[in-house]
Amino acid sequence: MKKIIVSLLILSVVACKKNPDKFLDDKTDSTLVKTDSTATVSTIANKEAALKQINGDVVQSLKDKDYKRFADFIHPEKGVRFSMYAFVDPKEDKQLSKADFIKYQPTKTLFTWGAMDGSGDPYKATINDYLTKWVYSKDFVTGQVSFNEFQGGGNSLNNLKQIYPKADFTENFIKGSEANSEMDWKCLRFVFEEFEGKYYLVAVINDQWTI
Repeated sequence: MKKIIVSLLILSVVACKKNPDKFLDDKTDSTLVKTDSTATVSTIANKEAALKQINGDVVQSLKDKDYKRFADFIHPEKGVRFSMYAFVDPKEDKQLSKADFIKYQPTKTLFTWGAMDGSGDPYKATINDYLTKWVYSKDFVTGQVSFNEFQGGGNSLNNLKQIYPKADFTENFIKGSEANSEMDWKCLRFVFEEFEGKYYLVAVINDQWTI
């Protein structure tokens, strides 16, 4: 009889030791899931901060007309596409590789960048003139910056998210004046893609009110 009682006591002690271990394992797993979720949110926040910083550097290079610096941001493999208006046309918009940009930027070579709204006339200019007179037509350094969000919108079709569904973008927005019923707003968008751990420009898109 004593042997049976002793055996039952030993089994009880063993069972008590096993249950706490199982409880601790469950708690640890729950904590790991929570940590992964937090890390995801942190990653998104870090990406936004990083791209806004790069956005500021790109805008500043345009303001300073430092096109050698600007070239550093161009995607090494895909190059960069320039769209005169919100509608991105892969067949008609001017696309330059990083090598071609560096080669032709100092020259007087004319490129056709697109068609003017209203008249439909081709817009021809050197790289320098296009960047100075069209891309940086406003002081976008002072603009309102957003991440993956549109601030400006007019009557021109905006298909950025359709053309670049997996890319991230920034927008530099200049509000219109009251004298012109705020219709003279303009914005400059940069589309970025990651390559070997760094973000590069794949598109420069201007937007404004069109006829």
